[in-house]
Amino acid sequence: MNNDDKQKIALFRYSILAPLISGTCDDSKSNKAFFRDASHNTYTNPRGMDTIISATTIERWYYSYQKYGFDGLMPKRRNDTGQSRKLDDDMIEQINYLKSEYPRIPATLIHQKLISNGTINKGEISLSTINRYVNQLNKNNLYTNNKDMRRYERPHINEVWCGDSSVGPYLMINRKKHKVWIIAMLDDASRMITGIDVFFNDNTVNVMSVLKSAVSKYGRPKRLNFDNGSSYKNKQITLLAARIGSTLNYNPPYTPTGKAKVERFFKTLKQQWMSGLNMNDFSSLEDLRLSLLIYVKSYNQKIHSSLNGLSPMDRFFSESALIKRLSEDHIYKSFLLEIERRVSTDNVVVINEVEYEVHYRFSKQRITLRYSPDMKNIFILDKYTGDLTPIKLLNKHENSKIKREKVKLTGGKN
Repeated sequence: MNNDDKQKIALFRYSILAPLISGTCDDSKSNKAFFRDASHNTYTNPRGMDTIISATTIERWYYSYQKYGFDGLMPKRRNDTGQSRKLDDDMIEQINYLKSEYPRIPATLIHQKLISNGTINKGEISLSTINRYVNQLNKNNLYTNNKDMRRYERPHINEVWCGDSSVGPYLMINRKKHKVWIIAMLDDASRMITGIDVFFNDNTVNVMSVLKSAVSKYGRPKRLNFDNGSSYKNKQITLLAARIGSTLNYNPPYTPTGKAKVERFFKTLKQQWMSGLNMNDFSSLEDLRLSLLIYVKSYNQKIHSSLNGLSPMDRFFSESALIKRLSEDHIYKSFLLEIERRVSTDNVVVINEVEYEVHYRFSKQRITLRYSPDMKNIFILDKYTGDLTPIKLLNKHENSKIKREKVKLTGGKN
């Protein structure tokens, strides 16, 4: 079992525990009651199979998470030998789309479409597997095919943060026009903008940058509400949420109420801030960032019509006891990116075409690396202890002066 498979299993286990860990379950319910109730549910495991988990197993996972964090949910030994590949996320998304657009479409036709469009090869996924999933969809949508969309508001701060990206103004630098992206995080209960910044790219690294700043200032949210864009729905964001103890929620396509508040903020931002900008006054992204932050500070302090005479900032800090800040070390480690690399026979790994040197004991092994987005700090993750060991750039000249360690094959004196 490779590290990616182990992470999928750990994330599956975390998804079961998430309501208890993030505090989104019924406060009056004891841990034992949560384990018992969770054991009555049917879950689809990473292999695409429906399964029921015992209360004892769920309890063991919970206390392992409490002791070791997210890494405590990683399986310790290979347990997927002989298992065939089941439905992956892409197949599930296509099946969901077909059933939403054509509610009467049978499993046989869905199976044929997945083969004809090249998603699966003939014989790779059985019709019975597709049929089981379709039957579950039909059961879930027994009463209506309409989507249940309602306006909602969380009663307390830091229960839900909504995140989204929007195209901003175009910035002229050296006579070349550059598209600017604005990424924002908004607290659902208070409407306060907890994090915002401007970038030349809408990508995961920039989303994590905004989220890191917001979590550092205002604590962790219980739930993060995003759309299905690639900047938000990926392995790095999923791992990040698990490390800080938040739950991820992705809005299905064409359900605007899921992140209506942050979209309404972007509309206000364009009407009040962008419409009044003279782009000739800005020569750099930093200048534009300063202008945006000044506007957002004013926005957070302005009375909001839906907050009963309070500003977003006043509403947010009226429940300051609910701000659960994380330690600097926890934040730093949680927001590291993660990749896997195989070490060469001469103890070198390559990241973004740059060579780094590791200890020779990792030679010819596949290792997990965690690194800061600016690539200034790169660590090897110890899969047993969770410790992070820094690595350095390869220096061939320096290595030429180092005396190699000799391996002793027998004991005693030489």
